[in-house]
Amino acid sequence: MALQDTLDQLKNFNVSELDVNDIGIWPGAVKAIILAILFIIVLTGGYFFYLTEKQDLLSGIQAEETTLKSEYESKAFKAANLQQYRDQQKEMEARFGTLLRQLPSDTEVPGLLEDITLAALNNGLKIESIDLQPERRAEFYVELPITVTVNGDFHDLGSFVSGVANLSRIVTLHDFSIVPETSPGDLKMSILAKTYRYLDEGEE
Repeated sequence: MALQDTLDQLKNFNVSELDVNDIGIWPGAVKAIILAILFIIVLTGGYFFYLTEKQDLLSGIQAEETTLKSEYESKAFKAANLQQYRDQQKEMEARFGTLLRQLPSDTEVPGLLEDITLAALNNGLKIESIDLQPERRAEFYVELPITVTVNGDFHDLGSFVSGVANLSRIVTLHDFSIVPETSPGDLKMSILAKTYRYLDEGEE
């Protein structure tokens, strides 16, 4: 019977008769419909203005979780191989120390010049000049250029270059220049040899 009364109220309902100031006397069915509409509006608004923000926050947290998991896996792998890394570090430090010992100190440079001179003479070359150039400083080392000019045949020049490259100290060779002399088979070679020394912490 109540349902029939509600239906009758809706049939006889005229929207133009509604007065917002008299909500209390509106038919119950109309009140229920309006409340339902308001509820849906509030629910929809709450979803878009509240839940959407929370979903974005959740997505950000999930992305951060993925990043943290990756970092954790990377650190866990490094921790598992820590001893191996330490062994490699010790090996690298030993190799570095060996290389440092191959770099001449200031007091050893004359001996290095003597070694280059002997390498030239032992290969039958005539020494025209061996000149130590001004040193050039880099971030961790000092470069010591040496210009060398010698005369001899092609085979002897090649043996000299090989001998310098095999010195106990680190020497690199650059800027080869070979020109013929007046005598047949006689060549003049100019070359830039570079050796290096470690830059001490106290040096500016």
